Amino acid sequence: QVQLVESGGGLVQAGGSLRLSCAASRSIFSIALVGWYRQAPGKQRELVAHITMGGNENYADSVKGRFTISRDIAKNTVYLQMLNLKPEDTAVYYCNAVLSTMYKVENYWGQGTQVTVSS
Repeated sequence: QVQLVESGGGLVQAGGSLRLSCAASRSIFSIALVGWYRQAPGKQRELVAHITMGGNENYADSVKGRFTISRDIAKNTVYLQMLNLKPEDTAVYYCNAVLSTMYKVENYWGQGTQVTVSS
């Protein structure tokens, strides 16, 4: 199991920046995949970015060049640096961790953090 705690959300003007943090209760190296998802009102939850155990990164097209996912191994924390924010980035952002063993794959979610971008 893993517990995830997000922080760093808030209200920012368009063009501004925020950094989200996702603190995990176990070593990041033991987690197959850590990702950030977001869900806007009335919309489905969508992948924003993820980083694999090996450090490979993947981004949604809508955030490429603006958002960067990174990790601090010593702190068991994954970050999402968001630059040049747009009103359409407004959503609740969730941290997700995928634990994979020979027998099963498990998904864990944080409680979410609100990001609001004003125009």
